[in-house]
Amino acid sequence: MRILDIDADKRIDRLTLYLTRHEAEELKNDLFQIIENPIQNHLHISSDDYKKELTICIYDENLRGFDERSKKLILEDI
Repeated sequence: MRILDIDADKRIDRLTLYLTRHEAEELKNDLFQIIENPIQNHLHISSDDYKKELTICIYDENLRGFDERSKKLILEDI
């Protein structure tokens, strides 16, 4: 698991996520879809007002499609 604070460009070791029931359902459904049919390596969950966004990425040893910052976080955890 890797967590990146994009605004501060730094890794995070701990995170608390507060979701509405609707947002949690969307996350559950999208995670199921990306695991069962991994056409892409990420998904976006937006708040109801679209002011906040959660991006979830699935990665393995093939890092194709990830930007350099993401690769550094995944490979070096920095």
